[in-house]
Amino acid sequence: MKSNASRLLVAVAWLALLVLAGWSLGQRLELSGDLRKFMPSAETPAQKLLIDELGEGPGSRLLLVALTGADAQTLAAQSTALRAQLAAQPDFKLVANGGEAGLDAFPEHLRPYRYLLSDTLDTQVFDREFLAGELSQRAQDLGSPAAGLIEPLLPADPTLETLRLAESWQPANAPQRLHGVWFDRAGREALLAIETRAAGFDPTGQQLALAAIRQGFDAVRGDTGTRLTVSGPGAFSEEIGGRTAREASWIGTVDGVIFALLLWLAYRSWKMPLLGALPLASGGLAGLGAVTLLFDGVHGITVAFGFTLIGVAQDYPIHLFSHQRAGLSPWASARALWPTLGTGVASTCIAYLTFMVSGVEGLRQLAVFTIFGLGVAALTTRFALPGLIDPAPRDAADARWVTRAWASLARMPRLGVIGGGVLAALAVAVAAFAPGPFWQNDLSKLTPVPAAALARDAQLRAELGAPDVRYVMTLGGADAQAALRASERLLPALEKLRDTGKIAGFDLAARYLPSQATQLARQARLPEREPLRRALAAAVAASPFEADAFAPFLDDAATAKAAAPLAPADLAGTPLAASVGGLLLEREGHATALVSLSGLQDPAAVARVAAAHGAQLLDMKGASESLVAQYRQRVLWALALAAVLLAATVWVALRQVHRVVRVLAPMALTTLLLLAILRGLGVELNLFHLVALILAAGLGLDYALFFEHAGDDRAEQLRTLHAVVVCSLTTLVVFSLLAMSSIPVLRAIGSTVALGVACNFVLALLITRQPIPTRETREAPKGPGDSDAASAAAVNKTATREAPKDPGDSDAASAAVANETTRDEPRIPSDSDAASAPVVNKTTTGETTPGESDAAPATSDASARSP
Repeated sequence: MKSNASRLLVAVAWLALLVLAGWSLGQRLELSGDLRKFMPSAETPAQKLLIDELGEGPGSRLLLVALTGADAQTLAAQSTALRAQLAAQPDFKLVANGGEAGLDAFPEHLRPYRYLLSDTLDTQVFDREFLAGELSQRAQDLGSPAAGLIEPLLPADPTLETLRLAESWQPANAPQRLHGVWFDRAGREALLAIETRAAGFDPTGQQLALAAIRQGFDAVRGDTGTRLTVSGPGAFSEEIGGRTAREASWIGTVDGVIFALLLWLAYRSWKMPLLGALPLASGGLAGLGAVTLLFDGVHGITVAFGFTLIGVAQDYPIHLFSHQRAGLSPWASARALWPTLGTGVASTCIAYLTFMVSGVEGLRQLAVFTIFGLGVAALTTRFALPGLIDPAPRDAADARWVTRAWASLARMPRLGVIGGGVLAALAVAVAAFAPGPFWQNDLSKLTPVPAAALARDAQLRAELGAPDVRYVMTLGGADAQAALRASERLLPALEKLRDTGKIAGFDLAARYLPSQATQLARQARLPEREPLRRALAAAVAASPFEADAFAPFLDDAATAKAAAPLAPADLAGTPLAASVGGLLLEREGHATALVSLSGLQDPAAVARVAAAHGAQLLDMKGASESLVAQYRQRVLWALALAAVLLAATVWVALRQVHRVVRVLAPMALTTLLLLAILRGLGVELNLFHLVALILAAGLGLDYALFFEHAGDDRAEQLRTLHAVVVCSLTTLVVFSLLAMSSIPVLRAIGSTVALGVACNFVLALLITRQPIPTRETREAPKGPGDSDAASAAAVNKTATREAPKDPGDSDAASAAVANETTRDEPRIPSDSDAASAPVVNKTTTGETTPGESDAAPATSDASARSP
């Protein structure tokens, strides 16, 4: 037998191995935040677009920035300095503040293409008359306040196509400009729009971008006291992540302290918290390692939910601790518990296997994490933990609080078939007929972003003239050019919708990059060099300009005449790339042109116009809700299959209908009660409530299986009650803390599981726990067949006690078992001699007292009956 010191040394070595394994796994772990892994396959165009936008669309990369707290001129200067600083950094694709309306909006190498991009040649011809009119206008411009901007452009661009294009590329509803940059309508905040290179689901990239913005702001504000506000998906993600980490930290700390305190109070040993944590930590690392090995990247939701779902594994060592007693080897105790424990683990794992056929990668990751985690936690409890615990602890059945609680519970009425049926019917009625929608499909109501932050984001979007995020128009094509041509055909209809007030504005890729067919048509209307030179010379002769002043204009026109038309790929590295890329989605074998709309007043009229031109008006809110409903449908089908497989597993283990019903009834009734309570309180159920219901069902199955294992043996019931009370208290504390969270997801899971723990505990006592036979029942006259049954039971009990030992079984335990089989009494009232006298004194009355115990010291009848 190992000494206390050697057992402690092995436990510390086990812990050290877990720390080393955790460190090694952390070096290889790649966390993902891509929500698309938890979405089902998109089926409709709106769903496909939503999935794309969630992952890599410009909307997920957009950050809105406001500078406030100083006068307008100071804010404008800081906005300009901040834009210049951020635009030079690789973390950003676009930094706009309205100050780039001049040459910066048009890169130098693209300027010859201005004649192919501008619509001037659609209605004009570069002849003597047109050029003379333009030169006359330029002469007047040089005498205006804009002379400083225009004069550098004149030699190469006497028609000012550069400025015309730059101004046309400004947002349709751009905010006002003060001191050359964007301001809100009140003139108190300088505004910037920033697009990051990091995708919206890349938390690390978004954090780096936000850190760069704050660092740049600190450098430009000096001691002015200016304040910075950053909003958008990336900023929300950082804020949510930080708040989640803070709440998880304090919840985890409090949970750990309470877990350790409860185990110490329950077993009066400081080693129990350490030993109890080892299987759970082993299971968590095993689950995480399995997901890392089998999948390309581990989703953060998988890690968070996975550790929550395998929290049921903390019950495994508690059952072993509570059933261990003097005279019984820990290995024999673990062997006696294993059929029951194994049934619970197998049932739960089989249920989670159904997620593997859900078609959703995130659910498959969750299934692998949970199955491996629970399996390893159970196996370590069975085959490793018995060698570390004290072989002769204080018997949990002798604890006074347990006997008092058992005596009170024994007087509680049992819930029969009629009572259970009535309770189930009432629960179904409440859940079905409670007012309000049953399911919550609106993802926006699940966001943990504070209402004030969402209101501030909406305000900034309105000030910047951001497009409507709910509705978007789409046009498909075989490639980018087909989509651009379709967009050009739609332009007149969009302009009419704007003029009639159906929409306030629109934006599409063809505004920035015409199709190559349009560019070629404009190129054909551009004169050759010599005819253009003659027309220009005639126009210059009638103007105050010198004859050779516009030689660069002739060079650019000649370049444009011979150049290949621009394609989207040619815009890489320019401000135009961000604008076009966000409105023109290219996929293999297909391209989609988007039309963003602002100030949409009549969706039905806009939808009709779109349909008439081969386009679609998509409702992104409707798409998200249909996607959620589709996701929920898959989960519900998986859960239905899981319920069937779970029941089949319990049937295989117990093989008796009444025992199977006793085990499954508390779990099923708890599920109905939870639905009734939540719906009765006006809660609309979401996907996270389903996850919580799964976890609550697993806990209920565990409680019921162990009460069934205890049978009608009083001592075994006392030990089981001790274990289940400790298990339920630790679980209740954890999820009650989660129910206090400010994050809706954690709050939904916490409140649901906390209620489930309470309901499962009470119902397992009222339904599964068997009544203890009285002395009169035990000594009642036997029928003709009773003696044979009793003899068979005695033989079975002896065979169970003499079962082959595990390597760690002690000789002392074997001796105790051998002595027990030679006793004359058919049942021993207590495991201790001290309890025998009171029992003997009461045999004439048939009474029992809370101090009685009917279990044999080595193994009880329940051990022989265990599945």
